[in-house]
Amino acid sequence: MMVLSLPEPADSLPFALEHLSHTNPYALLKAMTLLRQMVHDQGQAMFEQWRSRIHRPDFLPSALNLAYYLALRRYDLRPLQTALMPWGLSSLGRIEARVMPNLDAVIATLSAICHLDPASCLPRPVPADFFAGDHQLQHHTEELFGKAVGDRRVHIMVTLPTAAAENYDLIRDLMQRGTTCVRINCAHDTPDQRLAMINHVRRANREMGRACKVLMDLGGPKPRTGEVFRPVDQKRVCKGDRIWLSREAIPPSSTEAIVLNSLPPGYFQTGCMLPGIIEHLQVGASVWIDDGKIGARVVDTHHSLSTESQDGVLLEVMQVGPKGAKLRPEKGMNFPDTLLPLNPLTDQDLQDLDFVVAHADIVGYSFVQTAADIERLQNEIAARLRGRTSKLAIVAKIETPTAVQHLPELIVQAAGRFPFGVMIARGDLAIEIGYQRLAEMQEEILWLCEAAHVPVIWATQVLENLVKTGLPSRGEITDAAMAERAECVMLNKGPFIAEAVTILDDVLIRMQAHQLKKTSQLRALHSW
Repeated sequence: MMVLSLPEPADSLPFALEHLSHTNPYALLKAMTLLRQMVHDQGQAMFEQWRSRIHRPDFLPSALNLAYYLALRRYDLRPLQTALMPWGLSSLGRIEARVMPNLDAVIATLSAICHLDPASCLPRPVPADFFAGDHQLQHHTEELFGKAVGDRRVHIMVTLPTAAAENYDLIRDLMQRGTTCVRINCAHDTPDQRLAMINHVRRANREMGRACKVLMDLGGPKPRTGEVFRPVDQKRVCKGDRIWLSREAIPPSSTEAIVLNSLPPGYFQTGCMLPGIIEHLQVGASVWIDDGKIGARVVDTHHSLSTESQDGVLLEVMQVGPKGAKLRPEKGMNFPDTLLPLNPLTDQDLQDLDFVVAHADIVGYSFVQTAADIERLQNEIAARLRGRTSKLAIVAKIETPTAVQHLPELIVQAAGRFPFGVMIARGDLAIEIGYQRLAEMQEEILWLCEAAHVPVIWATQVLENLVKTGLPSRGEITDAAMAERAECVMLNKGPFIAEAVTILDDVLIRMQAHQLKKTSQLRALHSW
């Protein structure tokens, strides 16, 4: 038997990876040993920086696995994957939930292939250690959403319409069809209507003998357009038109007068309902309006249309449909190139939080960007609990490049103190990072959250045509099938929401026989 020599310093790993040969198991074993050493040392150092912020003992192994995963993904491992495949070994493509056990299993098998002395080798991980990460993810998912319904692994969340406040049968029907969580948007409806919805859910829970969780979404500092002024005889914004974005917006339907000369052809005027944003915009910065229907860029700052009018910035419309688009008041705005120092907890959110802490199971947190944002919400919740125990969970909506960049820190801060989940807010995220990057980014978020054993909610426009018209598109059925890789799928409200729940339930049950997270399930095929 042979004894493997001591590994070289970790900085030789890139060289080892670039010069691998799939015919040499000894070179493979040395590369794997170097990789394990690097992952262990860097992961442990990262974990020690996080440890003081983790107050929930059951999240400690998850945080450590996340640290190992981040260390692992600093290198391009594609040559190593290719070299491992001919040996029938794991190519590390499904390592997220079990970084160190997966590496150890491959090393143990390579050591046996090389006929090394077992006494000099790492022990092979036992099955309980190998699958511990999967069990942790399941445990954290049940903390957030409760037990799964029937044979379906993935939960279904439904945004409740205002009519649900007066329609108990609607909520009961949604639950019977497979809904396991309902979402109430604090930006809409009155406190009395929200309470009526929650009471209906609790009643259905008692009568049906199972739990449907209540998520209440804080509105957050959503930038929106104010009153809109347009040139005479021009109803739509077209490519090349200019939009004057004033520093202070006149609220929609306001009776205030504005002193403006007649707007020239091709010029529109509106403002942003969140004060202070305009001063952060620089020439060249992009601005998207109305869920990306109008794309523009800043061409001039400190601009005004006349000596009497307010100061603002001038936008040039760069992207819009071939027939143009209507610029309307109260439409959302995105500023993907501009770091906005906004507090994600508005005064209204703090008022709504009193109700949320008293009645909800989960609080949805919009416009989260940093770990400090998470800590601010945690402190506000703790102040309202006043020492009382609570199982209130937090779901962070990931909708900006800054949130993506800080996602590991967000996870550690949040899951270190509260049950926690991540919502991929694909609508705003697509606008912020660019539609062409959305597919790539939602995959990376899924991987990172699986490494942290954190449940993910797949959100925005799932089965949108079906919910609104009763007829699904082919593309959205495929999207719903891909959503099986998350732990929960969110549907928006619409006249055919009940039918959408039934179809989504069927799609998810069918797909879980073929796919579990990133792992293909080899169920017997009966189509041929």
